[in-house]
Amino acid sequence: MTTLQTADAGTTTGPIGEAVAAGRLPGRVWVYSNYHCNLACTYCLTESSPDVDRRSVSGAQMRRIAVEAAELGFTALGVTGGEPILAPDIVGTVADMADVLPTVVLSNATLFTDVQIRRLAPWAERDVSLQVSLDSPDPDVNDAARGEDNFAKVVDAIPRLVDAGIHVRIATTSTSMDPADSERLCALHRSLGVSDDDHIVRPVIRRGRGVEVDGGVDAGQRDLPAELTVTADGAFWSPFGPTVRDGILDTDLLITRTTSPLRTPAEALLGLVNGRPAGEDAVLNIR
Repeated sequence: MTTLQTADAGTTTGPIGEAVAAGRLPGRVWVYSNYHCNLACTYCLTESSPDVDRRSVSGAQMRRIAVEAAELGFTALGVTGGEPILAPDIVGTVADMADVLPTVVLSNATLFTDVQIRRLAPWAERDVSLQVSLDSPDPDVNDAARGEDNFAKVVDAIPRLVDAGIHVRIATTSTSMDPADSERLCALHRSLGVSDDDHIVRPVIRRGRGVEVDGGVDAGQRDLPAELTVTADGAFWSPFGPTVRDGILDTDLLITRTTSPLRTPAEALLGLVNGRPAGEDAVLNIR
C-alpha cells in the first residue's frame, strides 16, 4: 500500500476550491473503476454485466485522481462501476484514496465472502463508506430487478460488514414504493445495523437499461448535480452521465475526453456551471 502525499483538502484557494467552498460546485469527484459486473440489473445505467468489455481506470490512475482532486479543492471521492470489487487491488487503491479524501464505494454486496470482508480491514481504519444496493423489503421484488438470490446475499453481507467495522450505507432505487413498504424497508435496514441517516432513496433514471423501465425519470444536465465523473472514456457532468444504450456510450453529458490532468475537466465543468442561468439548480435531488 502506498502513502500518498498531497495538500490538505480545503487549503486550495483556486477557482475550483472557491466554487466548492461556495457551494456552486459539488465537492465529490467520482471515478468509474470499471464497467463490468457480476450482475445485469434491469435498470443499470451502463448496461453492465459479466460479458461487457473491461473498460477500466487503473489503480494508479485512481490514486492520481485522488491527489489532484484534493489539490484542486475537492473534498470527497466516489468509486462506482460496474462492480468496483471486481477491479484489481481495489482494497489497497481505495485505502490510499481515503488517505487523501473521504471516499464512498458503491457495490452490489453479493461477492463478500468472509475472506473478502477480512481483506476490507484497511477500509475500517479509514474514512471509507460502502454504499450497498437494496431496493425492496420483499425478496421477489428486489430480485426481479437485480438477479436471483440478490436479496439473500445482501442482507447476509450487510451485518457482517458492519461487524467488521465498515461504514455501510444503503441505496434504494425504485420507481415507486408505498408508505407501508417503505417503513418495512427502513425497519429492515435498521435491523441490519444501518441507520436512517445512511439510507438514500432515488428514482430509476431513464438512461441505459432504465429506458425500458416503466415509471423511470427522465434526467438531463439541468436535473443532475454537476459532480465531476472520470471514466475510461472521458470526464462527465455526473455519475449518471456515462450511460450506455445498446452498447453505445451516451455522450450528451460528456465534458472532456481529457481526464489528465484533472484540472482540465474540472475547469471545463466549472465553466459550464458558471454559465447556467440563476436558479438553474438540480431539481431531482438525485445522489
